[in-house]
Amino acid sequence: MSTKIHAATEALGLPVRLIASPGQRNDIAFAHELVEGFDADATIADKGYDADHLVDRIDKAGIDVVIPSKRNRTVLRPYDVDLYKERNKIERFFNKLKQFRRVATRYDKLLANFMGFVKLAAIAIWLK
Repeated sequence: MSTKIHAATEALGLPVRLIASPGQRNDIAFAHELVEGFDADATIADKGYDADHLVDRIDKAGIDVVIPSKRNRTVLRPYDVDLYKERNKIERFFNKLKQFRRVATRYDKLLANFMGFVKLAAIAIWLK
């Protein structure tokens, strides 16, 4: 049994939303829930979140879309390469999250218990 954690962070890399999904699901399946309700200047994501419906929704909200195009796109969408480098903050958040043994090894059988400890670890990251 595997679980994928989707996270949205603020500009400093601190988590503001966490969503769990089955490990075999695509990243894009929970993308709308992940970005909904945020008033941000830009949305930075990797190629796994490159879908027209998500990009259009973010663009309609007046937020800059910084998502590189997948290779199979016929028309590549431009994005700010320098701003995309800031995506490492979410990667650093996941590295900090994996420092918590209970989260990294997933001892908990129930998703509710596991996400409880993920959120507890996220709070500890906020407090540091």
